Amino acid sequence: MRKIVHRHLGKVVAGAAIAVAGTAVMVGITLPGTAGADDTGGGKAASGQSAAQAGQGADGAVAPGVVEQAPAGEGEKGKGRDPLTGDEIERVEQIAVNPQLRNTSEDVEGDRGPERLTVDLADPKAGELDDPDAPRRANVTFYDYRDDTLVTRTVDLDSGKVVATGTQHGVQPPLSSAEYTEAASLLIADPLGADLKADYKDATGKELTDPNQFLLTGAVYRAVPGGQPAVLDKCGEHRCVRLFPKVKNGPWIDARAFVIDLSARKVAKLES
Repeated sequence: MRKIVHRHLGKVVAGAAIAVAGTAVMVGITLPGTAGADDTGGGKAASGQSAAQAGQGADGAVAPGVVEQAPAGEGEKGKGRDPLTGDEIERVEQIAVNPQLRNTSEDVEGDRGPERLTVDLADPKAGELDDPDAPRRANVTFYDYRDDTLVTRTVDLDSGKVVATGTQHGVQPPLSSAEYTEAASLLIADPLGADLKADYKDATGKELTDPNQFLLTGAVYRAVPGGQPAVLDKCGEHRCVRLFPKVKNGPWIDARAFVIDLSARKVAKLES
């Protein structure tokens, strides 16, 4: 059985179970939810995620059509149910974030404009299932940190119009790579990140100062009655994350005892 050394607890735990207590723990095993992570980049929300996975069930309210001049040379276009091309993704992102949305929303760092999560090919309507020439539409999802709102906009690729807008509260789809990076930045800067820094130095001999020293994945955290300090009671309404950081070309560090509330920009430790 593989042994896991709790470097700052003075004990050795046998087996693959990880006891989350006291400190971040360096481990040499794959943590839950991180299988398949490699040393090429952080965990990014999949661009192929469906609208249902991102919290389908938006009110479906149709916003007034928004038409923008298509960029010169629209680039490569897909056909039918082909996946969205890179050019199409770039174009629908530009169309979906109109000036009103950009000026009234905030991203994970507090800058103007929403946090982009996913861009997916929208499902055809019921009457279009057998139509090879049915319009191609894309669903673009954003998270607005100004008021913790998930925004979904549907763009008609042929007309360049926003044909539907839906908003939801309390819906928490997978996080973007930018959100993982910001969560790690907050943890590193917080006093609660001291053990994470100590474990990183044990693993590398270097100081931990930047989230880019890790490969980052994680999971959305929702509040559980009686299972966390009061500061995390709004997790689920707020955007909260537990990180699974991996030293580049090195071990995983178990930081699951810590929760970062990205909406409130606070770090807390779960009660053991």
